[in-house]
Amino acid sequence: MSDYQRYALYYAPSSQSALGRFGDTWLGRDAETGNDIAHLAIDGLDGGEIVAATTSPVRYGFHGTLKPPFALKDGQTRSGLEVAINDLAVRLTPVRCGPLTLKAIGRFLALVPTEPVGELGELAASLVRALDDFREPEDEAAMNKRRAVGLTDRQEACLVQWGYPYVMEEFRFHLTLTNKLDAEQAQRFETALRPVVAPLCQDPFIVSDICLFGDPGDGKPFRFLKRFSLGG
Repeated sequence: MSDYQRYALYYAPSSQSALGRFGDTWLGRDAETGNDIAHLAIDGLDGGEIVAATTSPVRYGFHGTLKPPFALKDGQTRSGLEVAINDLAVRLTPVRCGPLTLKAIGRFLALVPTEPVGELGELAASLVRALDDFREPEDEAAMNKRRAVGLTDRQEACLVQWGYPYVMEEFRFHLTLTNKLDAEQAQRFETALRPVVAPLCQDPFIVSDICLFGDPGDGKPFRFLKRFSLGG
């Protein structure tokens, strides 16, 4: 497939890295190949329960969003988007944050980097701004769906200007691990996952490349398309 309903810019660790192997086996899907793989066995969690608790993140692949999914504006093309991303990536530099930590965000679990994270926010903001000319503006129905959860004035302004409420200073980078969970389930998952992810949470978290993903639509999994090194 050469054209997709939407595109997104993600941080997605290589499937050869320790973080990438964890993410792929946790979700049971290799984001780079699109292939289903064996789930990671975790003490205290049933395999079927893990599958049921990861239906949302598995669709997107193990990733952290940098520029949220967007449809291409009329007249723009995937090839033109890739050229623009490459031209931008070579002018940007890798970002170094503090180590990852396992954290509950609302009702779902994620891995998030610790301070300093300012440069990561700046990277995401650069991508949102520089590639906005490729984005088809959201229609009113899509924006109203975003508004239904309740937005602050600043989030509303981001939604109107950038098509998504959680960008710019509202951006919070995270590697999503689960669907929304109830309190008891979230506690069990966090307790079971903490020792598993501990080795991944010791060294600084570094973003040295960004990835283009495509959404084929109809609820099908996003597909990894291309990796771009920061700084060339």
